[in-house]
Amino acid sequence: MHYAVISDVHANLEALEAVLNDIEKRKIKDILFLGDAVGYGPNPNECIEMLEACCKIMLAGNHDFAVLGFTDISRFNEYARKAVEWTSAVITEKNLNVLKELPAVKVLKKADMLLVHSTPKEPEEWHYLMTLWDAENNFNYFEQRICLLGHSHQPSIIERLPSGKMLTYKDNAELKKIERYIVNAGSVGQPRDGDPRACYAVINGENVEIVRVKYDIQKTQKKMQNAGLSLLLIERLESGL
Repeated sequence: MHYAVISDVHANLEALEAVLNDIEKRKIKDILFLGDAVGYGPNPNECIEMLEACCKIMLAGNHDFAVLGFTDISRFNEYARKAVEWTSAVITEKNLNVLKELPAVKVLKKADMLLVHSTPKEPEEWHYLMTLWDAENNFNYFEQRICLLGHSHQPSIIERLPSGKMLTYKDNAELKKIERYIVNAGSVGQPRDGDPRACYAVINGENVEIVRVKYDIQKTQKKMQNAGLSLLLIERLESGL
């Protein structure tokens, strides 16, 4: 078991390319994508095509479903809603068909892992897992040893001991034999934990690591500006908030 886990690319081509280059340098062949290829960013078609070419597994996220019309965008904030509308206008039929085939959940039996974009509980309701209370609740909704997810754009590693006590780790953690884990891979294209660098996770049989990668933020911002995307979305790339 040796995987690179990426999530929430959000049509940010420069961030995706930087992450894929880092994964290649680490000689990791199997890439797991946890959803939200599109939304917010200026390169939805290029990102979908790149993900389809390199990922072992791809999931759908709420923004992917929104572009397909599967999720009600009235639940989105104004900026996210306008980005979905813009994406819907530029995405190709071929790439829409790619998104249509993506599941919201996937189980890797041999690795004893559940993959989901949002949460094990009601995965297509797009809940957020933000607190230890959220984690405690969601541990009851999957039986695998490890759950990999994204959606919040905030990386984290949560370990549940056999006693029920939970521990959190920021950057890396040893994977022990009888403990269970929820790992949030953060966001490639729209980090929101105060670090603007692209984020992903590396996991193998022994440990999990949160990885940060620099990319050309200004290039992405210029593309977003040229596309007429929201100033707030453009500015937040620099702050990572």
